[in-house]
Amino acid sequence: MPKQRVLVVDDDNLMRELLKAILRDEGYAVVGEAKDGAAALAACEKLRPEVVCLDVNMPGIGGIEALKTMRRQYPGMCVVMITGDASLSTVRDTVSLGAAGFIIKPFTAARVAAALSAALKPASIFQ
Repeated sequence: MPKQRVLVVDDDNLMRELLKAILRDEGYAVVGEAKDGAAALAACEKLRPEVVCLDVNMPGIGGIEALKTMRRQYPGMCVVMITGDASLSTVRDTVSLGAAGFIIKPFTAARVAAALSAALKPASIFQ
């Protein structure tokens, strides 16, 4: 099976590097990265990743705004949100907007792998 192509979006350089390393170790193909929503949307247009790991809180176009646009423009793309704010309202809002999963900061490799695996399961009745 070909590797899933992943775009990593976070305004924190260290978080991006850590996430890219975990994803590569888990067998994903990291095709790009972005530090804000505007750069993420441009990267989606250019790279057409199958999966986007998207930080919720970023300067400029934040993750929730970027998620709305991604779901509209790329309905087949799997978007997994990343956040340090695990409040019920944040989770509910992003899931209602089409997020396929959640990674809570600080994360471990096991948690990232589990979140992506669950988000990518083809058994989803919503696809």
